[in-house]
Amino acid sequence: MRLPGSRYARVWIPDPEEVWKSAELLKDYKAADSVLHLQLEDGKVSGGDAVEICPLHLTITLSEQWDLEYKLDPKTKNLPHLRNPDILVGENDLTALSYLHEPAVLHNLKVRFIDSKLIYTYCGIVLVAINPYETLPIYGADIINAYSGQNMGDMDPHIFAVAEEAYKQMARDERNQSIIVSGESGAGKTVSAKYAMRYFATVSGSASEANVEEKVLASNPIMEAIGNAKTTRNDNSSRFGKYIEIGFDKRYHIIGANMRTYLLEKSRVVFQADDERNYHIFYQLCAASRFPELKALKLGSANDFHYTKQGRNPAIDGVDDAKEMSTTRQAFTLLGINESYQMGLFQVLAAILHLGNVEVKDRDADSSIIPPNNGHLLTFCELMGVTYQDMSHWLCHKKLKTTSETYIKPVPKLQAINARDALAKHIYAKLFNWIVDHVNKALHTTVKQHSFIGVLDIYGFETFEINSFEQFCINYANEKLQQQFNMHVFKLEQEEYMKEQIPWTLIDFYDNQPCINLIEAKMGVLDLLDEECKMPKGSDDSWAQKLYNTHLKTCALFEKPRMSNKAFIIQHFADKVEYQCEGFLEKNKDTVNEEQIRVLKASKFDLLVELFQDEEKATSPTGAPTGKRTVLSVKPDKSRQGQASKEHKKTVGLQFRNSLQLLMETLNATTPHYVRCIKPNDYKHAFTFDPKRAVQQLRACGVLETIRISAAGFPSRWTYQEFFSRYRVLMKQKDVLPDKKLTCKNVLEKLVQDPDKYQFGKTKIFFRAGQVAYLEKLRADKLRAACIRIQKTIRCWLARKKYLRMKGAAVTVQRYVRGHQARCLAKFLRRTRAAVVVQKFQRMHVQRSRYRRMQAAALAVQCILRAYMARQRYKALVREHRAVIIQKTVRGWLARQWYKRTLAAVVRLQCCVRRMRARRELKKLKIEARSVEHFKKLNIGMENKIMQLQRRVDEQNKENRLISERLMGLESSHAAEGERLRAELSRLRSAEDDAKSNANRVTTLLEELARLRKELETTRSEKKVIEDWAETYRDEMEQMVAELKEQNGLLKSEKDDLNRLIQEQNLQMTEKMCKAIQEETQQLETDLNEERSRYQNLLTEHLRLEERYDDLKEEITLSMAVPKPGHRRTDSTHSSNESEYTYNSELAESEEGSRGGEDVTRGNLDMSLFLKLQKRVTELEQEKQSLQNELDRREEQFQRARARDDEQHKKARSAELEYESLKRQELESENKKLKHDLGEMRQSLSGSAGATSAAPGSPAYKVLLDQLNASCEELEVRKEEVLILRSQLVSQKEAMQHKQTMTEPVLYVEDVQKMRDAGEITQAYISLKDTNRSPQFLRRPLEVNELVNRLRSPNPDYHRLNEDGELWLVYEGLKETNRLLETQLQAQRRSHENEVEVLRGELQSIKEENNRQQQLLAQNLQLPPEARIEASLQHEITRLTNENLDLMEQLEKQDRTVRKLKKQLKVFAKKIGELEGGQVENVSPGQTVDEPIRPVNIPRREKDFQGMLEYKKEDELKLVKNLILELKPRGVAVNLIPGLPAYILFMCLRHADYVNDDQKVRTLLTSTINSIKKVLKKRGDDFETVSFWLSNTCRFLHCLKQYSGDEQFMKFNTTKQNDHCLSNFDLAEYRQVLSDLAIQIYQQLIKCMENILQPMIVSGMLEHETIQGVSGVKPTGLRKRTSSIADEGTYTLDSILRQLNSFHSIMCQHGTDPELIKQVVKQQFYIIGAVTLNNLLLRKDMCSWSKGMQIRYNVSQLEEWLRDKNLMNCGAKETLEPLIQAAQLLQVKKKTDEDAEAICSMCNALSTAQIVKVLNLYTPVNEFEERVAVTFIRTIQSRLRDRMESPQLLMDTKMIYPVTFPFNPSSLALETIQIPGSLNLTFLTRV
Repeated sequence: MRLPGSRYARVWIPDPEEVWKSAELLKDYKAADSVLHLQLEDGKVSGGDAVEICPLHLTITLSEQWDLEYKLDPKTKNLPHLRNPDILVGENDLTALSYLHEPAVLHNLKVRFIDSKLIYTYCGIVLVAINPYETLPIYGADIINAYSGQNMGDMDPHIFAVAEEAYKQMARDERNQSIIVSGESGAGKTVSAKYAMRYFATVSGSASEANVEEKVLASNPIMEAIGNAKTTRNDNSSRFGKYIEIGFDKRYHIIGANMRTYLLEKSRVVFQADDERNYHIFYQLCAASRFPELKALKLGSANDFHYTKQGRNPAIDGVDDAKEMSTTRQAFTLLGINESYQMGLFQVLAAILHLGNVEVKDRDADSSIIPPNNGHLLTFCELMGVTYQDMSHWLCHKKLKTTSETYIKPVPKLQAINARDALAKHIYAKLFNWIVDHVNKALHTTVKQHSFIGVLDIYGFETFEINSFEQFCINYANEKLQQQFNMHVFKLEQEEYMKEQIPWTLIDFYDNQPCINLIEAKMGVLDLLDEECKMPKGSDDSWAQKLYNTHLKTCALFEKPRMSNKAFIIQHFADKVEYQCEGFLEKNKDTVNEEQIRVLKASKFDLLVELFQDEEKATSPTGAPTGKRTVLSVKPDKSRQGQASKEHKKTVGLQFRNSLQLLMETLNATTPHYVRCIKPNDYKHAFTFDPKRAVQQLRACGVLETIRISAAGFPSRWTYQEFFSRYRVLMKQKDVLPDKKLTCKNVLEKLVQDPDKYQFGKTKIFFRAGQVAYLEKLRADKLRAACIRIQKTIRCWLARKKYLRMKGAAVTVQRYVRGHQARCLAKFLRRTRAAVVVQKFQRMHVQRSRYRRMQAAALAVQCILRAYMARQRYKALVREHRAVIIQKTVRGWLARQWYKRTLAAVVRLQCCVRRMRARRELKKLKIEARSVEHFKKLNIGMENKIMQLQRRVDEQNKENRLISERLMGLESSHAAEGERLRAELSRLRSAEDDAKSNANRVTTLLEELARLRKELETTRSEKKVIEDWAETYRDEMEQMVAELKEQNGLLKSEKDDLNRLIQEQNLQMTEKMCKAIQEETQQLETDLNEERSRYQNLLTEHLRLEERYDDLKEEITLSMAVPKPGHRRTDSTHSSNESEYTYNSELAESEEGSRGGEDVTRGNLDMSLFLKLQKRVTELEQEKQSLQNELDRREEQFQRARARDDEQHKKARSAELEYESLKRQELESENKKLKHDLGEMRQSLSGSAGATSAAPGSPAYKVLLDQLNASCEELEVRKEEVLILRSQLVSQKEAMQHKQTMTEPVLYVEDVQKMRDAGEITQAYISLKDTNRSPQFLRRPLEVNELVNRLRSPNPDYHRLNEDGELWLVYEGLKETNRLLETQLQAQRRSHENEVEVLRGELQSIKEENNRQQQLLAQNLQLPPEARIEASLQHEITRLTNENLDLMEQLEKQDRTVRKLKKQLKVFAKKIGELEGGQVENVSPGQTVDEPIRPVNIPRREKDFQGMLEYKKEDELKLVKNLILELKPRGVAVNLIPGLPAYILFMCLRHADYVNDDQKVRTLLTSTINSIKKVLKKRGDDFETVSFWLSNTCRFLHCLKQYSGDEQFMKFNTTKQNDHCLSNFDLAEYRQVLSDLAIQIYQQLIKCMENILQPMIVSGMLEHETIQGVSGVKPTGLRKRTSSIADEGTYTLDSILRQLNSFHSIMCQHGTDPELIKQVVKQQFYIIGAVTLNNLLLRKDMCSWSKGMQIRYNVSQLEEWLRDKNLMNCGAKETLEPLIQAAQLLQVKKKTDEDAEAICSMCNALSTAQIVKVLNLYTPVNEFEERVAVTFIRTIQSRLRDRMESPQLLMDTKMIYPVTFPFNPSSLALETIQIPGSLNLTFLTRV
């Protein structure tokens, strides 16, 4: 930030398009300069030399480089507005800006709206709301809960924050509040008011079960349907104003509401402009006309009616009118308007539509007529219940009254149409007021109202092209509201200055009182309008002239248009508005034909008559209810009925002025809160900002006026602590004093020289505009200088470190390089020496090789030369020899040639002669030749045949010649001697013939040779081709073989791959199936958790209803007990009633008592409420039962899925074997023991036979005899233990004779053999022993060891010991016992053999199954891979299904068997007890001694306690009172064992079970549960109490499970604990009740813990600076947020950790189960994380880099706490993952695409909405940080578009994880528990 006027300072300059543009100074400004040299920052200015800014009359000259010259006004020399530092841009409160002016406000709103998508901004006391034209997820219940209870400055701006502030001030100051919502049409006023009412309804709730808040919200759709319509600016524009008072009682619960309406736009009923609609209700009716109940209305499409089709666009995009109709009807029903009234309303509305379609025609110029039998008029009359003739007559006529006569005059068509429209408007207005009245009646309550909050939803300032009476009234109302707003702002500023004791200087602000006087004062616009309405011939023109004459010259705010005499202009506070006078008088009169009204009053339609009945009673069109509301509510005028007509004639303007005056009185008597709605553009585009339109509305709604008032004084205000924390960097150490206030004063005097720029208040420092920017500049400069210095030092250190590293590296490199060079030199020298040696030997080798080559070459040359010479010599000899032969041959040839030439000459002569002859013959031959050539051409294909024939001819000639030569030789040989001469001649002739033939042969041979050569060449070429083809073929074959080999290898590898793939697929299928089973298990667990959560939520709801029911019963009791209706119960009565607690186990008595109470109070109680409650309770109980059944089914299914049949079978077999072995071992041990004792007695008797013996009647003999009898009795008991089951099975009839009353079935032998539960069998066996050993014997038998000791005594009496053969009887008993044991062993052996057979059968079945599996596997291997996988899957699924079905059947069968056996074991236990009683009574005479026995000192064992407590039935109340109601948890937790009350209660319960008293068991459990509920209801806010009873309830539940006798619980017990199991009653149902109670206590504990932690979380996790100095405090506005400095009383992170330690230590002291502690800690951390993250998402000031560091540090401290407590595995850390990722998101880089990818992968626990919200809210605290670019946020959104997640923004802080209570058995023995005297339980007796 630069100083004002300095170079590079940034300023705002006017712009015709964007209103304001940012520029930067290029040169320093001097006082004499008239031009500023600027440069635009965006560079988007279009070309041109000069731009004139008309509003400010400034000229800006542009240059070619986008530089411009800004000419200052020569008169004022005002500089352009300075820009705020970037760090202040986007603030929540506009008053936090250092420079407060219009461009700063506009820019801040634009940045928040466009870049950050934030629609709410504070402007001092005003909430500015910009309509986003898009549905945003910021109005849910989670957002409401987040804003509830928060300070207004602590959270981001929101309509909920304003509503919370109003609610809080109402409760704190006990003053009524008002929320004033204003703005243009389409700005979102109605929606804002609706959300404010929704907030009140959600936060406060209703005081009763009548759902008042739902009725208040239900009024919205009704009022929108009948009062909202589509306009060109808004699809849901409110065409009336309303003020809703929401009433609260003393506890600030909603008890009712009241609505006032203002100025309904009735003209819309009959006329709509283009692209507009009538009221929504008409289109809803038309859309629902197809419904059967609406067929009688004869409606159709909206385009069929004149009143709904004038806008030519009857539909709204995205709105279903039929669906909206259903919503409207539901709202009517909720508000108590029944179906008949609804149909009546729809009938009236349909009649209005039909009335609009009534056609009026001209009869003549002055009259009109309605055609007879007009369909729409007939429908109208039918619906309204009036006569057709009367209505058609008075629609076209009117009645004129004079003093003496009455005239009926026809009216022309135009007036008739106007009268028709006026009637339609009047009917609709009456219907509107009737609905408002009934809505108010439905919202009215008889409870006294303590306070209220009013929500004013009223039209904003309006200006159109044509402004009429409606716009005039609207702008008049806005003038009044603006005046009230200005006065309130002025008042708040004054109060702030006075509170801080700062000198108050009068601030000049715009006062619009003159404009208001112009409108409402005497002779004002409204006064003149009313006066003109009273004139007989008054008109709009005459009224306009009166206005001109009265105000044109006297009032500066009134003007006359230049080109019109029927309009006027008023200068309002927002803008000048031109009003057209036409229609003012008519609308102000609001006249309607009285005769038409009389016709309607005479209707047979009851609702229509009711609509017009209140005309005599009405005083205003607001329709205020008659019931009492508040002192400030509008009340009807209780004037005389005679004035009704006069009141009815009040003009609309007068009525509106009166109602407006009442509204202003109401607002002035309340504390107002302002919401200004801004419309960002006129095209309804989402998040599109039009600066021109925004500035117009900011000026019109008073926001800029607020800014101007604030800027005129000291707009920036800092507390001393905030100033010290922010600007501590500007102070020196010596300036810091202990008194921070004095420190701030001293420093500020040094920093700011002008003392007028600031003022010191009591708690704050006030700054003028711009001073905070100046201080921020100084702070930034100081930080920049410090950063530069730090950078300089660090860079120096880094450079020096780098230099030292480089130096060390250079030395090291040099050392290594030099060493390397030295090693290279040595290596070079060694290589050189080696090279010389190598060269020597190499050269020697080369020379030797060269010599040898030359020698060999010389020898070779000589050899070749000599051979050549020899060959040459041989060749010369051969040539000479051949030359001689050639010479010989040549010479002979020459002689022959001479002979031939001679002969040729002779022949030539002959030829010459013959030539002449031949020429003649030649011609003939040529002719023949030609024919032959032709023939050859024709028969060219016959040449080959001819050649063959020729060759054959030649061969035949050759043969003939040989034959002829042979013949001639024979002839010559025969005639040689005789014919020598003739032979010579013949020889010569034959020689000649031979020569000729040889010549022919040579020619033939030459031709044959040429042909053969050609054939040879052809053959060679063919051979070459064949060889090439063969080579090619061989190559191809080789290649084919290689390819085949390669394919074979590939096939092998593919086969291996397929085999491997099959194996992998098998593994994958196995893994997949395991994964599927695991996923199914996880899904079942998830479903189970969901069912648990739902069930626990229903328990909570059930508990709430029970508490409500108890409260109502108490109220009924009080109302019965109180004698006077106005008397209230005092606290002492309340406490005494609470302390008294009576228990009744009989449900019938309580029901009769409740019925009696209901009968007594039937007159004063709302029975419908009780019926609803009872119905709701019944439904909840049914749903609870169904959920419990479903939960049991799911748990059973889950257990079945995890169980296996083999384990169960083994367990059953092992249990049976264990039982058999236990029984056998015990009997064997007893038998051996008795044998041993008998043998010792015999030895003793035989060994001491010679000693002195006692006489048979001596006392010692009697004692021994008694002991022997006792031993016999013990033996008989043992025998009974063995034979009891068998005797009971065999002699069932005899057993029935012992107990005639027994009705239970008897156990059969086969049932006994089917017993599988070893625990139950063992328990039954032990119970039999205990029963047999019960203290029913007359004497306690002595031990056998004692008997042996007596026998070994010095003087035993042996004669009496064996009297009557007792020893023989003992011996016989032992033999009988041995026989029984042998029988049992044989039976056991047989059972073992049967088991072996069964196991063999199972083994055989397993083998068969294995073979079948192998066959299937072999078949599958033959299938293709796809079919193989599918077949394997199908087979596996089939197998698993069959196994599951078998397991389910076995489990069900075993469950049935176990239940049956349990019942039968109880029966047998009773039977055995009775049998033993009978046996004791029937003792034989030989076993009893009637003689008197002298007392003998016999030692007895100490009494063995059974872990039971006995109490009397009348002491039950005392037990519950002392142990539960009046017990102090602190003393019990510190001094006694954990869970002592639970142990005591269970020990009492055990005794009741022991004595088989079901009534006692039931009453004890019921009393216990009810007492615990009562304690929790009374002290439910005390964490220690709730934790104590949660621990004891869980311990009591665990005791019921541990000692229930179920095997799953007994396996954790000791033998002694198993002996203490319950024997008579199955308390499984009570275990479920106790589990439900534990769930309720757990939820109460979580709520109590949440209430304690909630105030600490935000302060400790977010606001408090755990690491001091990391984050600075930014400038704040009027809405001060909570300080982050740790003041006294402020919660810190240490406070949270201390509270967590307290929770943990309390639960540990109470003995809470460790698993339950883990669940509580997990819930604690979830609450901490959720609340912290929600506040982070709703607080822009918390989203910074430094705050992310603070959060991560705080989270690390919480994790450290978990490590200290060994709770890291409880899942608590995972609940903080969203908060950790949000903190990381604040600290990571946010620029490039790589950063976006990293963020998307990192923030997997955050939703897309949460990530985008954090990025939008990210705010730099210092100038060194950068904002997140909009393009980066869009990149994140595009990357996260495919995420499937919930669109919810905030986490659900009310979510409670479903709790489970894992079984935790106690190792404490019940018999060792001692009851302390402090509990006052002396009436309990240990058993």
